Amino acid sequence: MDLRRAIRVTAGLALGGLSAFAEAAFVVVATLALAVPAARPTVFRATRWFAERERARLQRFLDYPTSDDYRDSRALRYLASRSVAGGLGAGVFALIGLGLATAVITVWRLAGGQPLGDDQDWFDVPVLLLMGALLVFLAVQGLIGVGALERTLAHHFFGPTKQERLQRRVDALTHSRAEVVEAVNDERRRIERDLHDGVQQRIVSLGMLLGRARRAKDPERAEALLRQAHEETQLALQELRDVAWRVYPIALDEGGLATALEALAERSSLPVALSYALAERLDPATETVAYFVASEAVTNAIKHAAASRIEIAVARAGRMVGVTITDDGVGGAQVTGNGLSGLARRVGAADGVFTVDSPAGGPTVVRAELPCG
Repeated sequence: MDLRRAIRVTAGLALGGLSAFAEAAFVVVATLALAVPAARPTVFRATRWFAERERARLQRFLDYPTSDDYRDSRALRYLASRSVAGGLGAGVFALIGLGLATAVITVWRLAGGQPLGDDQDWFDVPVLLLMGALLVFLAVQGLIGVGALERTLAHHFFGPTKQERLQRRVDALTHSRAEVVEAVNDERRRIERDLHDGVQQRIVSLGMLLGRARRAKDPERAEALLRQAHEETQLALQELRDVAWRVYPIALDEGGLATALEALAERSSLPVALSYALAERLDPATETVAYFVASEAVTNAIKHAAASRIEIAVARAGRMVGVTITDDGVGGAQVTGNGLSGLARRVGAADGVFTVDSPAGGPTVVRAELPCG
Protein backbone atom coordinates (compact mmCIF):
# COMPACT_ATOMS: atom_id res chain seq x y z
CA MET A 1 0.00 0.00 0.00
CA ASP A 2 2.86 2.41 0.88
CA LEU A 3 4.70 1.54 -2.32
CA ARG A 4 1.61 2.26 -4.43
CA ARG A 5 1.15 5.56 -2.66
CA ALA A 6 4.81 6.47 -3.20
CA ILE A 7 4.47 5.69 -6.91
CA ARG A 8 1.29 7.76 -7.12
CA VAL A 9 2.88 10.75 -5.36
CA THR A 10 5.96 10.50 -7.58
CA ALA A 11 3.76 10.48 -10.67
CA GLY A 12 1.90 13.53 -9.37
CA LEU A 13 5.14 15.41 -8.79
CA ALA A 14 6.32 14.45 -12.28
CA LEU A 15 3.11 15.81 -13.79
CA GLY A 16 3.55 18.95 -11.71
CA GLY A 17 7.07 19.35 -13.07
CA LEU A 18 5.79 19.10 -16.64
CA SER A 19 2.88 21.50 -16.08
CA ALA A 20 5.18 24.04 -14.40
CA PHE A 21 6.60 25.15 -17.76
CA ALA A 22 3.14 25.78 -19.25
CA GLU A 23 2.07 27.60 -16.08
CA ALA A 24 5.18 29.77 -16.07
CA ALA A 25 4.54 30.79 -19.69
CA PHE A 26 0.88 31.47 -18.89
CA VAL A 27 1.78 33.63 -15.87
CA VAL A 28 4.03 35.80 -18.04
CA VAL A 29 1.36 36.22 -20.72
CA ALA A 30 -1.41 36.77 -18.16
CA THR A 31 0.59 39.41 -16.30
CA LEU A 32 1.04 41.36 -19.52
CA ALA A 33 -2.59 40.87 -20.58
CA LEU A 34 -3.93 42.21 -17.27
CA ALA A 35 -2.79 45.64 -18.35
CA VAL A 36 -5.70 45.54 -20.82
CA PRO A 37 -9.00 45.84 -18.85
CA ALA A 38 -11.04 44.11 -21.56
CA ALA A 39 -8.82 41.02 -21.37
CA ARG A 40 -9.09 40.54 -17.62
CA PRO A 41 -12.22 38.33 -17.60
CA THR A 42 -10.61 35.97 -20.12
CA VAL A 43 -7.35 35.94 -18.21
CA PHE A 44 -9.06 35.12 -14.91
CA ARG A 45 -11.14 32.36 -16.53
CA ALA A 46 -7.95 30.80 -17.86
CA THR A 47 -6.31 31.28 -14.45
CA ARG A 48 -9.11 29.40 -12.74
CA TRP A 49 -8.88 26.64 -15.33
CA PHE A 50 -5.18 26.13 -14.57
CA ALA A 51 -5.85 26.36 -10.82
CA GLU A 52 -8.61 23.75 -10.99
CA ARG A 53 -6.28 21.39 -12.86
CA GLU A 54 -3.75 21.81 -10.08
CA ARG A 55 -6.36 21.23 -7.39
CA ALA A 56 -7.41 18.00 -9.12
CA ARG A 57 -3.76 16.86 -9.32
CA LEU A 58 -3.18 17.59 -5.63
CA GLN A 59 -6.32 15.69 -4.69
CA ARG A 60 -5.72 12.68 -6.91
CA PHE A 61 -1.97 12.13 -6.60
CA LEU A 62 -0.92 13.86 -3.37
CA ASP A 63 -4.08 13.13 -1.34
CA TYR A 64 -4.31 16.83 -0.45
CA PRO A 65 -7.81 18.33 -0.73
CA THR A 66 -8.08 22.09 -1.19
CA SER A 67 -10.86 24.64 -1.01
CA ASP A 68 -12.50 26.07 -4.12
CA ASP A 69 -13.22 29.29 -2.23
CA TYR A 70 -10.42 31.43 -3.61
CA ARG A 71 -10.06 34.62 -5.61
CA ASP A 72 -8.76 34.64 -9.16
CA SER A 73 -5.97 37.05 -8.26
CA ARG A 74 -4.74 34.67 -5.56
CA ALA A 75 -4.92 31.80 -8.06
CA LEU A 76 -2.64 33.70 -10.41
CA ARG A 77 -0.11 34.27 -7.62
CA TYR A 78 -0.38 30.59 -6.78
CA LEU A 79 0.43 29.60 -10.37
CA ALA A 80 3.46 31.90 -10.35
CA SER A 81 4.75 30.37 -7.11
CA ARG A 82 3.87 26.83 -8.08
CA SER A 83 5.66 27.08 -11.40
CA VAL A 84 8.86 27.67 -9.43
CA ALA A 85 8.15 24.68 -7.16
CA GLY A 86 7.29 22.58 -10.21
CA GLY A 87 10.53 23.70 -11.86
CA LEU A 88 12.46 22.50 -8.83
CA GLY A 89 10.66 19.16 -9.11
CA ALA A 90 11.49 18.97 -12.81
CA GLY A 91 15.14 19.66 -11.93
CA VAL A 92 15.16 16.83 -9.40
CA PHE A 93 13.67 14.44 -11.97
CA ALA A 94 16.26 15.58 -14.53
CA LEU A 95 19.06 14.78 -12.08
CA ILE A 96 17.44 11.41 -11.36
CA GLY A 97 17.32 10.68 -15.09
CA LEU A 98 20.96 11.71 -15.51
CA GLY A 99 21.96 9.52 -12.59
CA LEU A 100 20.06 6.53 -13.98
CA ALA A 101 21.69 6.99 -17.38
CA THR A 102 25.11 7.14 -15.76
CA ALA A 103 24.35 4.04 -13.68
CA VAL A 104 23.23 2.09 -16.75
CA ILE A 105 26.38 3.04 -18.69
CA THR A 106 28.59 2.10 -15.73
CA VAL A 107 26.95 -1.28 -15.24
CA TRP A 108 27.13 -1.95 -19.00
CA ARG A 109 30.86 -1.26 -19.09
CA LEU A 110 31.52 -3.37 -16.01
CA ALA A 111 29.46 -6.27 -17.36
CA GLY A 112 31.40 -6.12 -20.63
CA GLY A 113 34.74 -6.13 -18.85
CA GLN A 114 35.59 -2.62 -20.00
CA PRO A 115 37.41 -0.28 -17.63
CA LEU A 116 35.65 2.77 -16.25
CA GLY A 117 38.59 4.94 -17.18
CA ASP A 118 42.20 4.98 -18.31
CA ASP A 119 43.54 4.67 -14.76
CA GLN A 120 40.84 2.64 -12.98
CA ASP A 121 41.74 1.61 -9.44
CA TRP A 122 40.20 -1.11 -7.30
CA PHE A 123 38.31 1.39 -5.09
CA ASP A 124 36.58 3.19 -7.97
CA VAL A 125 33.57 0.85 -7.99
CA PRO A 126 32.87 1.08 -4.19
CA VAL A 127 33.22 4.87 -4.39
CA LEU A 128 30.76 5.01 -7.28
CA LEU A 129 28.30 2.84 -5.36
CA LEU A 130 28.53 5.10 -2.32
CA MET A 131 28.10 8.23 -4.42
CA GLY A 132 25.12 6.64 -6.18
CA ALA A 133 23.47 5.75 -2.88
CA LEU A 134 24.06 9.32 -1.65
CA LEU A 135 22.54 10.79 -4.82
CA VAL A 136 19.51 8.50 -4.52
CA PHE A 137 19.02 9.68 -0.94
CA LEU A 138 19.32 13.34 -1.95
CA ALA A 139 16.91 12.80 -4.86
CA VAL A 140 14.31 11.20 -2.59
CA GLN A 141 14.68 14.01 -0.07
CA GLY A 142 14.37 16.53 -2.90
CA LEU A 143 11.09 14.99 -4.05
CA ILE A 144 9.79 14.96 -0.47
CA GLY A 145 10.71 18.63 -0.14
CA VAL A 146 8.98 19.52 -3.42
CA GLY A 147 5.85 17.66 -2.30
CA ALA A 148 5.84 19.55 1.01
CA LEU A 149 6.33 22.84 -0.85
CA GLU A 150 3.42 21.99 -3.14
CA ARG A 151 1.14 21.40 -0.15
CA THR A 152 2.31 24.59 1.57
CA LEU A 153 1.60 26.73 -1.49
CA ALA A 154 -1.82 25.15 -1.98
CA HIS A 155 -2.68 25.68 1.69
CA HIS A 156 -1.62 29.32 1.48
CA PHE A 157 -3.30 30.34 -1.76
CA PHE A 158 -6.43 28.18 -2.01
CA GLY A 159 -9.29 29.21 0.24
CA PRO A 160 -10.00 32.51 2.00
CA THR A 161 -7.27 34.48 3.73
CA LYS A 162 -7.14 34.89 7.49
CA GLN A 163 -8.61 38.39 7.18
CA GLU A 164 -11.40 37.11 4.94
CA ARG A 165 -12.18 34.30 7.38
CA LEU A 166 -12.29 36.83 10.21
CA GLN A 167 -14.62 39.10 8.25
CA ARG A 168 -16.89 36.15 7.43
CA ARG A 169 -16.95 35.18 11.09
CA VAL A 170 -17.94 38.71 12.05
CA ASP A 171 -20.70 38.65 9.43
CA ALA A 172 -21.85 35.23 10.69
CA LEU A 173 -21.98 36.49 14.28
CA THR A 174 -23.91 39.57 13.22
CA HIS A 175 -26.38 37.40 11.33
CA SER A 176 -26.55 34.99 14.26
CA ARG A 177 -27.40 37.82 16.65
CA ALA A 178 -30.22 38.89 14.35
CA GLU A 179 -31.42 35.28 14.22
CA VAL A 180 -31.46 35.13 18.03
CA VAL A 181 -33.56 38.28 18.25
CA GLU A 182 -35.96 36.98 15.59
CA ALA A 183 -36.19 33.57 17.29
CA VAL A 184 -37.02 35.23 20.62
CA ASN A 185 -39.69 37.37 18.96
CA ASP A 186 -41.16 34.29 17.27
CA GLU A 187 -41.25 32.51 20.61
CA ARG A 188 -43.02 35.42 22.27
CA ARG A 189 -45.60 35.55 19.49
CA ARG A 190 -46.17 31.81 19.76
CA ILE A 191 -46.64 31.99 23.53
CA GLU A 192 -49.05 34.89 23.14
CA ARG A 193 -51.00 33.00 20.49
CA ASP A 194 -51.18 29.87 22.65
CA LEU A 195 -52.39 31.87 25.63
CA HIS A 196 -54.91 33.83 23.57
CA ASP A 197 -56.31 30.97 21.51
CA GLY A 198 -56.15 28.32 24.22
CA VAL A 199 -56.02 29.29 27.87
CA GLN A 200 -57.81 32.63 27.48
CA GLN A 201 -60.70 31.09 25.59
CA ARG A 202 -61.04 28.38 28.22
CA ILE A 203 -61.13 30.96 31.01
CA VAL A 204 -63.72 33.06 29.15
CA SER A 205 -65.85 29.95 28.67
CA LEU A 206 -65.42 29.11 32.36
CA GLY A 207 -66.59 32.58 33.38
CA MET A 208 -69.65 32.32 31.19
CA LEU A 209 -70.56 28.91 32.64
CA LEU A 210 -70.20 30.19 36.20
CA GLY A 211 -72.34 33.23 35.34
CA ARG A 212 -75.06 31.03 33.88
CA ALA A 213 -74.90 28.77 36.93
CA ARG A 214 -75.41 31.73 39.27
CA ARG A 215 -78.44 32.92 37.27
CA ALA A 216 -80.00 29.47 36.96
CA LYS A 217 -83.27 29.06 38.92
CA ASP A 218 -83.38 25.28 38.57
CA PRO A 219 -80.96 23.56 41.02
CA GLU A 220 -80.40 20.65 38.63
CA ARG A 221 -79.57 23.06 35.82
CA ALA A 222 -77.16 24.93 38.11
CA GLU A 223 -75.53 21.63 39.13
CA ALA A 224 -75.05 20.62 35.51
CA LEU A 225 -73.50 23.99 34.67
CA LEU A 226 -71.16 23.72 37.66
CA ARG A 227 -70.05 20.26 36.53
CA GLN A 228 -69.41 21.65 33.07
CA ALA A 229 -67.48 24.55 34.60
CA HIS A 230 -65.38 22.09 36.61
CA GLU A 231 -64.53 20.17 33.43
CA GLU A 232 -63.66 23.44 31.72
CA THR A 233 -61.36 24.27 34.64
CA GLN A 234 -59.51 20.97 34.16
CA LEU A 235 -59.14 21.66 30.46
CA ALA A 236 -57.87 25.19 31.14
CA LEU A 237 -55.29 23.81 33.59
CA GLN A 238 -54.18 21.26 31.02
CA GLU A 239 -53.87 23.96 28.38
CA LEU A 240 -51.82 26.06 30.79
CA ARG A 241 -49.53 23.11 31.58
CA ASP A 242 -49.05 22.49 27.86
CA VAL A 243 -48.13 26.13 27.27
CA ALA A 244 -45.72 26.07 30.21
CA TRP A 245 -44.19 22.86 28.90
CA ARG A 246 -43.69 24.36 25.47
CA VAL A 247 -42.11 27.48 26.97
CA TYR A 248 -39.53 25.45 28.91
CA PRO A 249 -40.04 21.91 30.24
CA ILE A 250 -38.85 21.56 33.82
CA ALA A 251 -37.64 18.06 32.90
CA LEU A 252 -34.69 19.66 31.09
CA ASP A 253 -33.38 21.04 34.38
CA GLU A 254 -34.21 17.98 36.44
CA GLY A 255 -33.16 15.10 34.18
CA GLY A 256 -31.62 16.58 31.08
CA LEU A 257 -32.41 16.13 27.41
CA ALA A 258 -33.03 12.37 27.63
CA THR A 259 -35.70 12.78 30.31
CA ALA A 260 -37.35 15.68 28.48
CA LEU A 261 -37.51 13.70 25.23
CA GLU A 262 -38.96 10.69 27.05
CA ALA A 263 -41.66 12.95 28.46
CA LEU A 264 -42.26 14.38 24.98
CA ALA A 265 -42.71 10.87 23.60
CA GLU A 266 -45.13 9.97 26.39
CA ARG A 267 -47.23 13.08 25.85
CA SER A 268 -47.44 12.62 22.08
CA SER A 269 -50.72 11.46 20.58
CA LEU A 270 -48.74 9.35 18.05
CA PRO A 271 -46.28 6.54 18.82
CA VAL A 272 -42.78 7.99 19.19
CA ALA A 273 -39.68 5.77 19.15
CA LEU A 274 -36.74 7.39 20.96
CA SER A 275 -33.08 6.47 20.38
CA TYR A 276 -30.74 8.39 22.69
CA ALA A 277 -27.03 7.56 22.38
CA LEU A 278 -25.30 10.28 24.43
CA ALA A 279 -23.20 9.10 27.35
CA GLU A 280 -23.11 12.46 29.10
CA ARG A 281 -25.24 15.57 29.39
CA LEU A 282 -24.86 18.47 27.03
CA ASP A 283 -24.61 22.07 28.11
CA PRO A 284 -28.00 23.62 28.98
CA ALA A 285 -28.13 25.89 25.91
CA THR A 286 -27.52 23.00 23.50
CA GLU A 287 -30.01 20.78 25.33
CA THR A 288 -32.65 23.49 25.06
CA VAL A 289 -32.19 23.94 21.30
CA ALA A 290 -32.12 20.17 20.72
CA TYR A 291 -35.32 19.69 22.73
CA PHE A 292 -37.26 22.39 20.93
CA VAL A 293 -36.16 21.04 17.54
CA ALA A 294 -37.59 17.65 18.50
CA SER A 295 -40.70 19.14 20.09
CA GLU A 296 -41.60 21.38 17.16
CA ALA A 297 -40.88 18.67 14.61
CA VAL A 298 -43.13 16.22 16.48
CA THR A 299 -45.87 18.84 16.75
CA ASN A 300 -45.68 19.57 13.02
CA ALA A 301 -45.81 15.85 12.19
CA ILE A 302 -48.91 15.40 14.33
CA LYS A 303 -50.70 18.45 12.93
CA HIS A 304 -49.76 18.43 9.26
CA ALA A 305 -48.05 15.20 8.15
CA ALA A 306 -50.87 12.67 8.68
CA ALA A 307 -48.17 10.41 10.11
CA SER A 308 -48.72 7.19 12.03
CA ARG A 309 -45.27 6.90 13.61
CA ILE A 310 -42.44 9.24 14.61
CA GLU A 311 -38.80 8.44 15.40
CA ILE A 312 -36.37 10.64 17.35
CA ALA A 313 -32.63 9.84 17.25
CA VAL A 314 -29.96 11.71 19.20
CA ALA A 315 -26.31 10.80 18.63
CA ARG A 316 -22.93 12.46 18.76
CA ALA A 317 -20.45 12.68 15.88
CA GLY A 318 -17.17 14.26 16.89
CA ARG A 319 -17.78 17.78 18.16
CA MET A 320 -21.38 17.84 16.90
CA VAL A 321 -24.57 16.31 18.25
CA GLY A 322 -27.24 15.33 15.76
CA VAL A 323 -30.98 15.38 16.46
CA THR A 324 -32.99 13.57 13.77
CA ILE A 325 -36.79 13.39 13.68
CA THR A 326 -38.38 11.10 11.10
CA ASP A 327 -42.07 10.59 10.38
CA ASP A 328 -43.89 8.41 7.84
CA GLY A 329 -46.33 11.12 6.80
CA VAL A 330 -47.22 12.60 3.45
CA GLY A 331 -44.10 14.77 3.17
CA GLY A 332 -43.93 18.12 1.44
CA ALA A 333 -42.60 20.03 4.45
CA GLN A 334 -40.57 23.14 3.66
CA VAL A 335 -37.88 24.70 5.81
CA THR A 336 -39.45 28.08 5.00
CA GLY A 337 -42.80 27.04 6.45
CA ASN A 338 -44.26 28.09 9.77
CA GLY A 339 -42.53 26.44 12.69
CA LEU A 340 -39.61 25.01 10.72
CA SER A 341 -38.32 28.44 9.75
CA GLY A 342 -38.25 29.37 13.43
CA LEU A 343 -36.32 26.18 14.18
CA ALA A 344 -33.85 27.02 11.42
CA ARG A 345 -33.23 30.43 13.00
CA ARG A 346 -32.89 28.93 16.46
CA VAL A 347 -30.38 26.32 15.25
CA GLY A 348 -28.50 28.91 13.18
CA ALA A 349 -28.22 31.16 16.23
CA ALA A 350 -26.45 28.26 17.99
CA ASP A 351 -23.95 27.89 15.07
CA GLY A 352 -25.68 24.69 14.03
CA VAL A 353 -26.94 23.27 10.74
CA PHE A 354 -30.63 22.65 10.12
CA THR A 355 -31.92 20.55 7.20
CA VAL A 356 -35.30 19.23 6.10
CA ASP A 357 -35.70 16.35 3.64
CA SER A 358 -39.38 15.91 2.85
CA PRO A 359 -40.20 14.61 -0.64
CA ALA A 360 -43.80 14.33 -1.72
CA GLY A 361 -45.22 11.13 -0.29
CA GLY A 362 -42.75 11.13 2.59
CA PRO A 363 -40.98 10.34 4.70
CA THR A 364 -39.96 13.62 6.32
CA VAL A 365 -36.55 13.84 7.99
CA VAL A 366 -35.79 16.90 10.09
CA ARG A 367 -32.20 17.10 11.29
CA ALA A 368 -30.28 19.57 13.42
CA GLU A 369 -26.51 19.38 14.00
CA LEU A 370 -25.36 21.39 17.00
CA PRO A 371 -21.84 22.07 18.29
CA CYS A 372 -21.23 20.44 21.65
CA GLY A 373 -17.45 20.32 22.07
